[in-house]
Amino acid sequence: MAFGNLGRALDIVAEIRADEDSLIQGDRRLSWSQVERRARNLSAWMIERGATHEGKVAVYTYNHPAYMESIYAAFKASLVPVNVNYRYQAEELRYLLDNSDAEIVVVHEDFAPLLEEVLPDLPQVVGVLVVEETGEYDIASIASAAPYEATAETDRPAVEAKLSPDDLMLLYTGGTTGMPKGVMWRQADFFTRFGGGGIGATPETEEAYREFVKNPPIRYRSLICPPLMHGTGWFQAMIAWLVGGVVVVLESAKKFDPAELWRTVQTEQINSITIVGDPFAKPMAKELEENGDAYDISSVVMIASSGVMWSEETKQRLLAHHSGVVLADAFSSSEAVGLGMSFTTAAGSVQTGRFQLSDTTKLFNADLELIESKPGARGLVGVGGIQPLGYYKDPEKSTKTFVECEAGRFSVPGDWAEVNEDGLTLTLLGRGSVCINTGGEKVFPEEVEEVVKRFDGVKDVVVVGIPDDRWGEAVTAVVSSHEGELDGAAIIEHVKGSLAAYKAPKHVVQVPEVYRSPAGKADFERTRQTAMERLGITA
Repeated sequence: MAFGNLGRALDIVAEIRADEDSLIQGDRRLSWSQVERRARNLSAWMIERGATHEGKVAVYTYNHPAYMESIYAAFKASLVPVNVNYRYQAEELRYLLDNSDAEIVVVHEDFAPLLEEVLPDLPQVVGVLVVEETGEYDIASIASAAPYEATAETDRPAVEAKLSPDDLMLLYTGGTTGMPKGVMWRQADFFTRFGGGGIGATPETEEAYREFVKNPPIRYRSLICPPLMHGTGWFQAMIAWLVGGVVVVLESAKKFDPAELWRTVQTEQINSITIVGDPFAKPMAKELEENGDAYDISSVVMIASSGVMWSEETKQRLLAHHSGVVLADAFSSSEAVGLGMSFTTAAGSVQTGRFQLSDTTKLFNADLELIESKPGARGLVGVGGIQPLGYYKDPEKSTKTFVECEAGRFSVPGDWAEVNEDGLTLTLLGRGSVCINTGGEKVFPEEVEEVVKRFDGVKDVVVVGIPDDRWGEAVTAVVSSHEGELDGAAIIEHVKGSLAAYKAPKHVVQVPEVYRSPAGKADFERTRQTAMERLGITA
């Protein structure tokens, strides 16, 4: 029985919504029947190249129709889609593709040279599809490569895959060690959680689902602004698709353009916008304040953010231009979906950082033991209900995050929170692991520190996050030298040569000695305060 399988669900949507929009990016407009045909051709090519049952398909591209088509193609062939962070450097890319056992890679031409560099270490990769836009990359440089567009448009017999509700999808995230790890979702669990569009219960039979797709409570015309390579973008796009809606992505995939966003809202009559907090919302508000009369944004019903909280001030700036919109702030992570939500409207708002407790939200102590969620209680937030199965090929880390207790199974990703006086809401306190959240990206201090230490003249370093109006937190390296002054700009460029650019420090502060305890452990709080004082930043 394939019901609950995402490939089967999307096939049903494509059958019912055949001639209606499915994917839009600028002048590229694809109907559901076109997307289904292209995904069918892509899935057949993947199997022809030797992809095995539940083999992994790594999608390594900017926001582009190819991203969602490739995921659909993987679902159709009982293959497992895997997201790839396109900001990774060679070491990180090699690790992810090896750890995920990727057999097929769909790559944008911009990233093909880096993929070519690491492929000799990845013998399991049997096929590469190159998404061409300028044609400047020579596809022949990779023996197993083929052009994406020609492959999608070449008709092939449909794959006769045995689709199962137990088929997987992998969402790779930074993880607690700084190296990517794959969060495993069972497709039927994802469908049950999100197939109702996030606005109601998901139908429990195929017949009921068909009726739901024909008459959903809302037909999303969903503009996805963050990269689809992150869970926020990918999952919101799937939610739109599963109710028979349309996914719209901006043409300026390499750099966020708020003017294009509002033009697209008007042109495509967008009713749902997905962003990641203030890094998106502040430029959006500024554009409306400067040129708001140029746009009709009345179609927007909701703006949803996840991955990083956005400020109350910015929310109010947006509401000043559209009082009828609902601003949804989701408290979730790749490992734990649905920890909490806050909603802001013109009629009222909930303080940023304060979230509604759900029926399945519990608190745990540092030993992952269940504690009472009473006013004033502090603990690690865990969420029950339908959650991922665990981390791919890492049972040890899985048992430390996915906790079994007398109340059931909970995902406990490491966020500390305090229950408020009302007993119904909680306030997020932060990550005990000192993980830095910069623009929705996770950065782990130890990983950056190891690279900074390799810079000539650096004696010691501690990396912290300090408040930043745009990014939420700015990665900051506090360093000491063997002698003399260090070149902060050169240190930043040095890090960018080894790690993704978002992991590089935005500030470098030099001190006589890095602050550590007698046992050699970093004093993060003192380091953070010193950095803020030197940079003239207040909390």
